[in-house]
Amino acid sequence: MRLFSMPSSGNSYKVRLLLALLGREYDITSVEYQTDALDSAKADGRLPFGKAPVLELDDGRLLPESNAILCWLGEGTPFVPADPFVKAEMLSWMFWEQNQHEGVIAVRAALQIYEQRRHLATPERMAELLERGHQLLQIMEDRLSKQDWLVGDAASLADICLYGYTHTAGSLGGFDMTRFPAINSWIQRVAALPGYVGLKA
Repeated sequence: MRLFSMPSSGNSYKVRLLLALLGREYDITSVEYQTDALDSAKADGRLPFGKAPVLELDDGRLLPESNAILCWLGEGTPFVPADPFVKAEMLSWMFWEQNQHEGVIAVRAALQIYEQRRHLATPERMAELLERGHQLLQIMEDRLSKQDWLVGDAASLADICLYGYTHTAGSLGGFDMTRFPAINSWIQRVAALPGYVGLKA
């Protein structure tokens, strides 16, 4: 398999993380934002939706979208709950991550770390994202204050999915993570999983 991965992206990172946790071997092509490698991958048709990550299977099929890749890789592994309802709960967190969480937590970080986007980081926009991000993180905090993992009694794709951008919400996004002790404990639990690799690994 080959993963087309944007090194700085939490969406790409969560796929690399699952691959590491599963001990899967793969090749990697780095397609960082605004690089020739990204333009080349687009021109070659390797990025069906125009962005990373994309997993190229051994038979040449291309699978875009981070959470779809997680679901494909996770099928038949302990990271997908056997119980149908718990599995559906897992998916609900993953849908929420892309529909709500990523568009705030990741965006606030992106406006600060990508030079080309800093002109969009107006005080009003950053304040709006900060307030909304704290509200979204509180939803996770409420859940994780009652249980160790987002669904069930073990780490699932939901945890890997949400970890991608949550674990850098403070350092890159400027969110006040001291407000979320349960999330901080959860971050430590994810980082203790066998095979774990960090964002910069």
